[in-house]
Amino acid sequence: MTRLLLCLFLAGPLTAWAGKPNLLFIIADDQAPLSIGGVNNPEVKTPNLDRLAKRSVLFSNCFNQGSWSGAVCVASRTMLITGQNVFRAPRNKPYLDKWANSRGAIAVEGSTEAKLWPEVFREAGYETFLTGKWHNNHYSALKGFSRAKAIAKGMYETFDPDGSKKPGYDRPRPGNDHWTPWDRKFTGHWAPFVRDIVIRDGEREIGKEYTVRKHSSELFADHAVEFLREAKGRAKPFFMYVAFNAPHDPRQAPKKFVDMYPPDKVAIPANYLPEHPFDNGAIKIRDEALAPFPRTKEVVRVHRSEYFAIITHMDHEIGRILRALKKSGREKDTYVVFTADHGLAVGQHGLMGKQNPYDHSIRMPFMISGPGLAGNATVNEKIYMQSVYPTTCELAGLKVPGSVDFKSVLPLVKGEKGGGEEVIFNAYIETQRLVRTDRYKLVHYPKIGRNQLFDLKKDPHETKDLIDDPGLKAVKTKLLEALRRKREELGDGLLAAKPGK
Repeated sequence: MTRLLLCLFLAGPLTAWAGKPNLLFIIADDQAPLSIGGVNNPEVKTPNLDRLAKRSVLFSNCFNQGSWSGAVCVASRTMLITGQNVFRAPRNKPYLDKWANSRGAIAVEGSTEAKLWPEVFREAGYETFLTGKWHNNHYSALKGFSRAKAIAKGMYETFDPDGSKKPGYDRPRPGNDHWTPWDRKFTGHWAPFVRDIVIRDGEREIGKEYTVRKHSSELFADHAVEFLREAKGRAKPFFMYVAFNAPHDPRQAPKKFVDMYPPDKVAIPANYLPEHPFDNGAIKIRDEALAPFPRTKEVVRVHRSEYFAIITHMDHEIGRILRALKKSGREKDTYVVFTADHGLAVGQHGLMGKQNPYDHSIRMPFMISGPGLAGNATVNEKIYMQSVYPTTCELAGLKVPGSVDFKSVLPLVKGEKGGGEEVIFNAYIETQRLVRTDRYKLVHYPKIGRNQLFDLKKDPHETKDLIDDPGLKAVKTKLLEALRRKREELGDGLLAAKPGK
């Protein structure tokens, strides 16, 4: 009888979790859409992501919906974990640090707590695990995750031994060319300070901050690998949220990765400009201070070489995680998602950051693999990255909370036609609004009363503004109306500022 009860006890969890898939979610920071070697840019060496792509469903038109903050990362990730749009997500003030609240004409009143994406899985019995960049507050991390190791900051500034961060900015130029990506004395990614979820007096809490003398990408991969090693002997399904700070600046990597990209061999982007042709409302911000004005081709090559190097280094660490997943014996019942919070300019259009309306900054990679999904498939329908919340809930057989705005793209994942976004909308604080179809993009700058219009089919790099082309007057009118409707539908606090000239 005792033996029977023991067998039933041991079999119980196996029966309860039978058929429940695992989720491994890997998100990069600031990774541009054209940055995976085997998919769309042979200049970048990403052998592990290349292999993952071959067994994944790839989405070639994945977008972020914008930001109410100059820190686009925090807005993108808040939309991700709440499933709510760019004007509703900032109402989740209990999940945001005070500096990240929306302000000005787009400030939101009241406060709410939407059901968090990892919280849905945790309440369904999943072991939820976080390592890396969270960029929301500690309360939200505790609410969503049963375990966490090395919860990271939003970014890590680079400081020299005297405590100055100047060497990491306005470079390279005469008098400021001694900073190197592999020199650990410049801190940044080489000295991340992090926290864990710990148990104290039987209660879970965020532990004390500590510094690790190891590259952030290596640190997060170490914890992901360890979690997967432990998962080998467990029956409980898991939800892993692995969030790299890479390739966000400071773009640091070991020298052997930097040496793969000699600056004089790095290509100049087709949409290179020394300076952006006008002030888009985000010219004098931190991201744009990374390189001198005007942007010379030599400077752009240096920054892009360092950008590619940190991506290749991150790819190496992702490879370690994917090998650990396979070794755990859980690969066949695990969905793997790789994406980023948004893209980055890195020398395109005279810009360095992501606070702009061009595709290199509002798009990102997105791929998903797992049981029952086709490999080496590409979907060209337009989607939002934040649709991963409802999509993965449906893949796991979990109910999507009614508070979620973004729609599931499960039909597209399964190879069905249709189901993408007819029009993509994007907003950046009070200064930029846009709508994008397959063919055209219209950008509106409310503060300066200026518009841009691009034909993406003929001009995918967005180099020729057609806003004054008389032959496209009807297109302009239609897109301005689409922009008005989207702003109204999503609740734009700037509606008083009429779109269009």
